[in-house]
Amino acid sequence: MKAFLVLLFCGGWLPIINILPFNLIPGPVWFSIKLNFFIYLDILMRGIIPRFRYDQLMRLGWKIFLPFSFSFFFFIATILIVFDGLPS
Repeated sequence: MKAFLVLLFCGGWLPIINILPFNLIPGPVWFSIKLNFFIYLDILMRGIIPRFRYDQLMRLGWKIFLPFSFSFFFFIATILIVFDGLPS
């Protein structure tokens, strides 16, 4: 998946900046540098972000994310109505 990420979104084997010192590095080296960076980032994020149990995720979703989503929805709707931003 990280290889697909590098290929599709990060230029694959192309250098980061198209200037002379970066152009001298071959494409497979660039690909492996980017791939190793995203693998390291993935391992780092898995180690830093806490893992929630199922009941903790449900409580987080129902008591925090759902009310926040509703309040944000009504906030944006109010802004659109007050400033006449609704499409006609």
